[in-house]
Formats: sequence, structure tokens, C-alpha cells
Amino acid sequence: MNSARKPLQKLILSALLFLVVLPGTLFAQSDPYEAVRNKAHTLATNIVENLGAFSIQYALMSGGEIIVSDTLANSQTVPPFPLDGQTFYGIGSTSKMFTTTAIMLLVDQGKIELDEAVTNYLPDFVMEDQRYKDITVRMLLNHSSGLLGSYLVNLATYHDNATFSRELFFKEMASRPLKADPGAFSVYCNDGFTLLELIVEQISNLSFSEFIRTYITKPLALHNTKTPQDMFDLSNLAKTYRLGKATPPERLNSIGTGGIYATAEDLCRFGDIFMASPSQPEARTFLSDQSKKALRNKEYLRGLWPKQEASIFGYGLGWDSVDLHPFKEYGIQALVKGGDTNLYHGSLIVLPDHNLTFAALTSGGSSVLNLLMGQELLLSTLLANGTIDAIPPPYVLEASKRSQAPQEQRSYAGLYANTTMVVRIVIENNGKLIATCLTDEQTPPQEYYHTESGSFVDEAGKNHLTFVEDGQGKLYVHMVRIIEVPDLGTNVLTSYEFEKVTLPTPSVHAQEAWEARSGAWYYAVNEGPSSQSYHLMLSTRFLLSTNEELPGFVGTLRIIDEQTAFNEVQLPVLAGRDNALCRIVQKYGKEYLDIGGSLFISERDMEALDTRRYSILATPAGGYARWFITDSRHAGKTMQVVLPESGAFAVYDGQECIHYSTVDGNISVVLPQEGKVMFIGKAAGDLFTVILT
Repeated sequence: MNSARKPLQKLILSALLFLVVLPGTLFAQSDPYEAVRNKAHTLATNIVENLGAFSIQYALMSGGEIIVSDTLANSQTVPPFPLDGQTFYGIGSTSKMFTTTAIMLLVDQGKIELDEAVTNYLPDFVMEDQRYKDITVRMLLNHSSGLLGSYLVNLATYHDNATFSRELFFKEMASRPLKADPGAFSVYCNDGFTLLELIVEQISNLSFSEFIRTYITKPLALHNTKTPQDMFDLSNLAKTYRLGKATPPERLNSIGTGGIYATAEDLCRFGDIFMASPSQPEARTFLSDQSKKALRNKEYLRGLWPKQEASIFGYGLGWDSVDLHPFKEYGIQALVKGGDTNLYHGSLIVLPDHNLTFAALTSGGSSVLNLLMGQELLLSTLLANGTIDAIPPPYVLEASKRSQAPQEQRSYAGLYANTTMVVRIVIENNGKLIATCLTDEQTPPQEYYHTESGSFVDEAGKNHLTFVEDGQGKLYVHMVRIIEVPDLGTNVLTSYEFEKVTLPTPSVHAQEAWEARSGAWYYAVNEGPSSQSYHLMLSTRFLLSTNEELPGFVGTLRIIDEQTAFNEVQLPVLAGRDNALCRIVQKYGKEYLDIGGSLFISERDMEALDTRRYSILATPAGGYARWFITDSRHAGKTMQVVLPESGAFAVYDGQECIHYSTVDGNISVVLPQEGKVMFIGKAAGDLFTVILT
């Protein structure tokens, strides 16, 4: 009997051992988010290997738990650099949500009211245009203030963590007009968030960095979120590159506009405060229900806005969009904020009713790429958890047969402008529309075809154009564009792309004055020795150009008088952002071009670099940069420079900066023919010794 029971006992024992040793094999359920992680890796790999990013860090949080998180670097980056979830990235304009949160905390404390005038909180804020008194805190948050756009002087630097000058900012604001009545429409505006940063400091009696640290990052345990004013190891910043070379750490001095650093996981945890029912204990009472509701409101509908079925823009308080496509097609609200600096790019997406947050940060690339990645991963997560039954197909513009354009449509032909170009639109009887850029000969003409639906469509069917009259004499080009990135994602941008304009009639003297300046490049002089502007040709120079087909204009600017030109277009969304106001000013006996506080000197006023073996030059009055021309006498010679303390120099060929001592070090440089050399000190009278061999 005992011998008969032994085999049975062994069998039971073996079975029990099997259950103990391999419990996961029998009882564990499959990971519901494995497919999401695999998809994330595939999309991230595409971004770093094919779409221009040097590295990416991303995270997805569900119900307070990080379910997806990783970092990847481009395989061709040399030398390779370490990356992990603790690596910091600049988050660019995603910083605006920290500024927005700071304001809402003060609202909850009863110290600020959204619809009170900004001047009640910032008595030093005055403007030439008296309508500024009508600007409210809400208008700063929803981009409807009517401010021109962006104060950029010394905004982006290397190394230097000094904040912007409050005095200089207020001085510049005092000399500016508004582009529109406050509250008339929402168009992206950085200066509004600079003012919000100043309001936080004024009301709290703390620096903005101290406020963020005390009231946001510390209570929420965001240990990897910092400002340039915080002490942290800069070697933990993701490496950045320009022109194939690594750059020093990027600093943005307008912190509330775009200067914060963070990790993707920290951004996800930050996003929890916007949830209807936050998962983290510290987030549950962080903002009042009233403030959270206000943050979800469709602020863009308060003023002029294009009719849209779908778009990546639809401003809320701080948010780029509060009803992002394609989530709204399911009745799911998605809140989005993107950010782009010269070197870093980020995107934060929050689904407040579903406790889902996604963040992606890159060195190189674009915030739009990060947005598309997040969109696809959040849809996959909603599918995995059973919230949706299927992922929708990409948005498609309705196809319609081509047709002739009726006379009413043909009457819309003429000149149209935004803040970056002026175009001539011609509409032929057969329905063909040709839009020719008159301010940039490198931009090819765009062709569209009239359809039976009444819209004009391009050959690929990715862009639909219609004309919209506002009933008050203004005519807009309404554009719906498909944003499609192969193997990444698709979305839509709906906007008023252009406003119809007429040719201005300045005085003869004014026209002649600007024509005399036409064709000359103007180069920046009032940036500091650590400024990124001197490293990027696009930022360091500005071309003045008149066109006989556009009398009354200099570039996209309407000529006002002999010293003033202004881009006066009034367009919501993006196409009307950063209206340029150009003034010719006299300083220290020289003529400069002033664009929003940034000063530029004409190349026609530059001297040739001294050809002697040894020469000494000084920073001129005002502490401005000093520019010189190189020609055949300098070509091929090697230049060495003895710099003053904190001074810098840069050398340019016809297209790019080929050496910037702030980035590349103070080493000898071979001079190009037909180039430029720039010297910049900290103060007037700083001396540079130049040695040519």
C-alpha cells in the first residue's frame, strides 16, 4: 500500500513544485501595453535615425504609473553620449504651462483675477498704444493681448544663466504699438508670458525660479525639473549640436516663456495636476476644480478664428490646443503644449478625463514630430485599455471634381500677406490659382485648382484653400493643411494663412529712403558674447529688400515714413505672430536698424579688417559688436585673437558661421574671401589684439 502511494505523492509534489517555481507561466496575464512599448520604440527610432533628432526621451503615464519610458540616440552621433531617464532636456515653450500653473495658483489664493488689467499688477508696464490698459491676465494666457510678439534680445545663450533685463523689456514695450485691439483674436505671443513671469514675481515677492521651485517642483516631487537659475550638474543635459559640432549648454533667459529643463517622466507627473481625478496624492488638491475647468476652456473661440473641423491648434489658457484632433472625434479632450528652442524640442499631451499623459523631448528634431508620436501612442493606449474600439484612419480632405472658377471667386485675386511673406494670387478662368511669393525668390509658386465644392485644392490633395470675408471689409485665405510624416503620423493645421492687403502710398522721400537701403544685409550688434544669435546666420543678419512689384513695401513691411516700416497684418493662430516693427535709429554717430529692440548695422557701413600683421581694436560705444569685411587680401590668412575677459569673436563665410569662439574655443582660424568677422566684448573699450599670418 505504501509503495503504491509513493508514485502518487511524487506526482503531487512535482505538480506543487511546478506551481511554486513557475507561477508566472500559469497565472500571469499578458502585458496589455507591450504593443504600445514596441510601437514607441519604432516611432522613436524613426525620429532619431531619419527625422533629424540627435536623441529622444519619452514617457507615457497611465493612472499615475509610468507604463512607457525610454531614451534613444542617433546611431551616427559622434562621439556617443550617455542617456537615461534622468537626462535633462530643454522643454522650450512647454515652460509656458509652468507659468500658467503659477498664475492659476495665485488665482486660487485670491491674489490675481484673470479678467483684471495687467497694469493692476505691473504698474511699470506702459505702452505707446493706450489700448494696452485693456489687456487682461487672461489675454496674456490665451494669446489675445494684441502685443506684437517676441522680445528676443539675448534670449538664447550658451553658458550664461542671467535672466532678461526687466528694465530693457519695459523700455522696449513702452515704444511699441499694439497689432490689434486686446481680445480681438488669439495669435501666438511670447511676450505675454514674459509679462506673466513678471506678474508672478511682483505678486509673490519671489524670483520666478524660486516660485517654481517652492510652489510647483518641490510639492510635486519633480526632482528633475530645473530652471537656469537652479544649481544642477550641466553634464546631465542632453547634448546639442549645430553645424555638425557639439554646442555648450543652451540657456534661455526668459524662463517663463521657454527656459525650463525637465525629463519626460517629470513632465508626465506634472501633467497629473490637470487631471479631472489626479492619481498622485500631491496632485489631487494642487489646483482648484474651478481652475482646472478654466484651463480646459476653448479660449480661442472668444475672438476671430477660422472655422475648423480639425487642427493641432485651438488655444486654451497656456495650451496650444484644448481639443486636439483626432481625440475629439471620440469625445475625448486632449490638452497639448509644444515647445521649440534653437536646440531642444518638446511636447506634452494630457487626456484629463482618462488619466493619460505623454511627453517627448528631443535634441534636434521638432515638437511636431514629438506631438505626432504622442498622438499615435495615446491612441494605441486607449485601444489597449478598451476605451476605443479602433484607431481612426488619418484625416483626409474631401475630394471634389475640378471646375471653372466663378467670377466671384476670380475677384478675390490680388495681394495677400502674413508676417513672413507677401504673395500675389492670380485666378485664371479655368479655375487654376497661382500664388507667387514676391518677398522671397527662393519660394516656388504654389498652384491650386478650383473644385465643385468651392475650394481650391493642390495637386496632391493635401491643402485646401478658400476665401473668407469677415463682414467688415477684410478678406482672408482660409487654409487646411494635412501634416503628414511617413512612418510617424498625420494631423491637420487649420488657419487663416493670409490677409488681403492693398499697396500703401508712402511719400516719395520715404520710398526713396528705403530703396537706398535695399539689398543690404544688416548684422546684429547688441547681443552678448554668449548669444546663440552670432552662431546662427539666420538670427544674426536681416536683409532689407524693396521690390518694384511691391511699391510701398520693404520686405513684408509697409513703409510708414523714412525711418519706420511695420507689418500690420492681423491674423489669428500662427500666420500673424511676431509682427515686425522696424525703425532706423541714430546711435553714437551711426545708423542702425532697430527690430523689436534688436539692433543691426548695415554691411555697407563695415570697414575691411586691418591687413597688418598686428592690430588692436576696441569695442565701440554702447558695447556693441564690431563687424569687419574680409576680401581677397585676407583670404587664406590665419587669424589669432587675444580676447578681453568674457569677449568673443566669430568668422563667417557667405553662408554660415564657420567659427564662434564661445562654442569652438579661442583658436586660430583661416579667413575666407568675401566673409565677415565679428568681435564682441562685455563693455565699450574692451580691447582685442588681432594677429594675421
